[in-house]
Amino acid sequence: MILITNDDGFYAKGIQALREGLAEVADVLVVAPESEQSAVGHAITLSNPLKVQKVEEGGELRGYAVNGTPADCVKIAVTELLDEPPELVISGVNQGGNLGTCAIYSGTVSAATEAAIMGLPAIAVSLNSFEFQDFSPAVDFVKKLYPIVIEKGLPEGVSLNVNVPAIPRDQIKGAVVTRQGKSRVIETFDKRVNPRNETYYWLAGEMKFDEVEKDTDCEMVAEEYISVTPIHFDLTHFQALKNLKEWDLDF
Repeated sequence: MILITNDDGFYAKGIQALREGLAEVADVLVVAPESEQSAVGHAITLSNPLKVQKVEEGGELRGYAVNGTPADCVKIAVTELLDEPPELVISGVNQGGNLGTCAIYSGTVSAATEAAIMGLPAIAVSLNSFEFQDFSPAVDFVKKLYPIVIEKGLPEGVSLNVNVPAIPRDQIKGAVVTRQGKSRVIETFDKRVNPRNETYYWLAGEMKFDEVEKDTDCEMVAEEYISVTPIHFDLTHFQALKNLKEWDLDF
């Protein structure tokens, strides 16, 4: 069984394309947020109950829609909805790239990270566009990648963050293993006033590329390659850890 989730919502085109593609070759189940949960990061729901709605089509179970976050979906699927743990968790296909430091904010990536925390192999996959909606190259790549992950496994706590360029299949130059880049969104706020003369703000911004090397996810996707980045939830900076141990912090 492969568990599929996302942060764009149960009925998003990307997750439906992934479910349909993988259902041709594997046993799959979708457990995803009932509505869009983009950029919620690794949030989990503590102060409200989670409601789970069974979704059927033509008498066939398609999955469960949850009024929670992507991380909630993984937790409740593994602990309550499935009879046994899935072989693999796949989060996506996300509409929009999760590159560089933007991956920290991503609900898509966080769902895969939650799976890794629970001891399960996981893949997050994103299409690097908010407008381009041909998910077939991303789905085809996942269909190639997932049996390799199941066969070879991943190190403890590691998941894969996959980003696919938003171009036709025949223009993609290949797939490469990358490291997470430093590129980030430079935020701006669009200040507006509503009819009641109340001020409000819309968060906006654009990607700032800080890369100088060719082995980062941001650079390689920009050069029309699929990037595959191993990521880990341990945020320790080990060089800084070594340096801090030389400080006099006696208290």
